Amino acid sequence: MLSRQQVRHYQEQGYLALESLLPKPATESIRHAATRIVDAFDIDAHRTVFSTQDRDRGRDRYFMDSAEAVHCFLEERALDPAGKLLGPKHLAINKIGHAMHDLVPEFTAFCRQPVFAEILRDLGYRVPILWQTMYIFKQPRIGGEVRWHQDASYLITQPPCVTGIWVAIEDARRDNSCLWLHPGGHRSPLREIYRVDPATREGTLQPLDDTPWPGAADAVALEVPAGSVVLFHDHMPHYSSANQSRHSRHAFTMHVAEQDAEWPDCNWIQRPRLGDFRL
Repeated sequence: MLSRQQVRHYQEQGYLALESLLPKPATESIRHAATRIVDAFDIDAHRTVFSTQDRDRGRDRYFMDSAEAVHCFLEERALDPAGKLLGPKHLAINKIGHAMHDLVPEFTAFCRQPVFAEILRDLGYRVPILWQTMYIFKQPRIGGEVRWHQDASYLITQPPCVTGIWVAIEDARRDNSCLWLHPGGHRSPLREIYRVDPATREGTLQPLDDTPWPGAADAVALEVPAGSVVLFHDHMPHYSSANQSRHSRHAFTMHVAEQDAEWPDCNWIQRPRLGDFRL
């Protein structure tokens, strides 16, 4: 699936963008499935906000339980100070996570496309296991900033071996808050780690290294058309700004690890009921 040059680019730069790789019917299938999930979501029962501005202190039981479920999370700016919804429900959702690949047929079929397994094996995986999936809306006007971070801070393996697969469901541009990353930044140290107490299911983001996050001179905008697939090394710093535009930026992400890697019980995501999802 990947050329030697593409594999070398991923190894040297820490990411690889495969533009317009997927056909529109494939991405539209999960877009429609995500819409159906939001339509059925009882927003009065669950108003958990997803934000990265609180150093992950807002990870409640509803969030932790989403490891084996399909839960909707709200944009911070979708609610007023009293918790009242400021606009339509379908424009209030930040993301859906984190077990759609197990529980929603359209997402299962999408993730089972041979192209993903072929790409991962070209990168050296023997038995890639899909741990989590997220459908991200990046809503117009209120889509929240996702601060600089590294995936290995939240998905801990020994040895480190997580790869992020980011799929553009809509065109991603600077004006609607595309991703930014630091080419070669995967060789930088892990700056922080999110550990969860297995007994209480409470997590804490802990500093590890004071290396600065990338600045304007280092960051590169990943502007890609719908249907593109971007691969990320788990130490690659990446970021997206708040979406101030009139256009959403839907995306779908998958995170995989090698089956024989150690997955500690301090990881927030645990899947004892669902088991392994092999690609």
